[in-house]
Amino acid sequence: MSNHNKLVLTTFILTVITFCFGLYLTADEMTHSFKNPSFSGVGTSAHYLTIENQETNRKQAIADEIKAYQEDLAREAENTTLARFIRNLESRIYAQLSRQLVDNLFGETVNSSGTLELEGNTIEYSTDGDYITLIITDSDGNTTEITLPIGDFSF
Repeated sequence: MSNHNKLVLTTFILTVITFCFGLYLTADEMTHSFKNPSFSGVGTSAHYLTIENQETNRKQAIADEIKAYQEDLAREAENTTLARFIRNLESRIYAQLSRQLVDNLFGETVNSSGTLELEGNTIEYSTDGDYITLIITDSDGNTTEITLPIGDFSF
């Protein structure tokens, strides 16, 4: 076999092999797309809403945490030994003032009128024998009048 025949035969065999394998080979166009919605635009509004929702939730969580911490500090300040002592003392002073007022109105030596100043509020009382009248004036000048019958006041 001559060189020329060998060359033709080799070319023919390579052509047949290329044709046979070429039937099984496929190709497609190469495309690139971004997965991040900020670049691609696909699902962008949902992406932005998710980010905004996460930011809002985080800000709310921080605000709630600060508020809870402040409430804890206030609770701790109210529950100190000194704070409890002051509340107890104020309660006893108010009870004593109340007792003195009742003694002045209903006691053995009844005063027909009187005035009491209490934290910027004025309490005026008077009796005419049948009724007791209390006039309470707050620091803004608003007044409340209470009239109690003496004879019918019982439990």
